[in-house]
Amino acid sequence: MPEKIATTSDIDEGEVQSFELGDDMIAIANVEGTYYAFTDVCTHAQCSLSGGELEGARIECPCHGSVFDVTDGSVKNPPATEPLQIYEVIVEGNDILIEI
Repeated sequence: MPEKIATTSDIDEGEVQSFELGDDMIAIANVEGTYYAFTDVCTHAQCSLSGGELEGARIECPCHGSVFDVTDGSVKNPPATEPLQIYEVIVEGNDILIEI
């Protein structure tokens, strides 16, 4: 069952915010009005990705520069080699829900 994690007003276009959901930290990126959710932990160095630079649909880890595509979690630039965990996003009105 999807769980509400945020509202659309929490995340401006071109921004990333981190939210706690149970024991997990989930990052949500707003890419041109579409919301993408992924684990807020880099698969290389365990750094918070929400503190990184979001350019289009790509986010750069602030620790070692790994780059991930937020739409599918794929690695676009090493040193990371493992993709990010991606979560299904459902927007209902102004609510952002995540399917865990």
